Amino acid sequence: MQAYLAQSPSGPSGLALTEYPNPVPGPQEVLIDVKAAGLNRADLLQSMGRYAVPPGATPVLGLEAAGMVVAVGNQVQHIHPGDRVAALLTGGAFADQVVAHAGSVIALPATSSFTEGTAIPEAYLTAFQALHTLANLQKGETVLVHAGASGVGSAAIQLAHLAGARVIATAGAATKTAYCLNLGADLAINYKETDFSEAVNTFTEGKGVQVILDFIGADYWQKNLKSAAIDARWVLLGLMGGNKIADADIGTFLYKRIHLLGSTLRSRSDAYKATLVQDFSSHYGNNLHIGTLRPQLDRVFGKNELADAMTYMAENKNLGKIVIDWTR
Repeated sequence: MQAYLAQSPSGPSGLALTEYPNPVPGPQEVLIDVKAAGLNRADLLQSMGRYAVPPGATPVLGLEAAGMVVAVGNQVQHIHPGDRVAALLTGGAFADQVVAHAGSVIALPATSSFTEGTAIPEAYLTAFQALHTLANLQKGETVLVHAGASGVGSAAIQLAHLAGARVIATAGAATKTAYCLNLGADLAINYKETDFSEAVNTFTEGKGVQVILDFIGADYWQKNLKSAAIDARWVLLGLMGGNKIADADIGTFLYKRIHLLGSTLRSRSDAYKATLVQDFSSHYGNNLHIGTLRPQLDRVFGKNELADAMTYMAENKNLGKIVIDWTR
């Protein structure tokens, strides 16, 4: 089959669509003919040599795919050949075929295309894990979502809004803040023009937010501290703004009793991911099927345009998810 590998740690220019052995499903796995694959920042970082592949994972790029099931392992009972599915993966999405653990597979709503479906697993499961599994978001609380126009950010805005929380989002352009408001954010802040911590405290009347979803890290450290409420849950999901903090204020952590929670999803166990898929489906599966929760696509690139898609992502131009249509 054809598959994308990072031949050198040089970013998009080092990608190669090459021949690679077809995967074979194990007893608890399914084999999927890939129709579409979602692009994630981890793919970009991996292509640059800045994201280590978990032990045992395929070197083929891509963390989520949608397509048709063509075979299942002998212990798989709830998924059948011919099913339309999306899958959360440890790698392998940018290929003609991929294997996925059955517990990481999501049945696609009849109304969803493959390009929409592939935008579900990584973004929505990451957002769900952060908001519910880790932060235990409650109705009526206020959540601060950074990178609100990104794939995970846009998913988090929708999920938090549906959960009855107030949502504050940050983004770096007027088009992006408008996009966040359209998704259900109660307040959207252009961090390039406004100190978001001041805007947060004005909006919350000095109380701060109960939950922070942080993809930035060091650059936002002090402003996040100012934005946090007493007993806030701060979930760190990325380090786009660096990982070294000068003059870190740990006194505020003590005074505010802040819970700092770091999390990644790719390296989690199959059992953890299966439970996460089940919990997400219980909370929001009906919303997906009736269309009140719909993946947000920015641009769809063709199979031979992965390098262009990664360059586009690196420029931070997207509003929502970037997807590769493997059929064109």
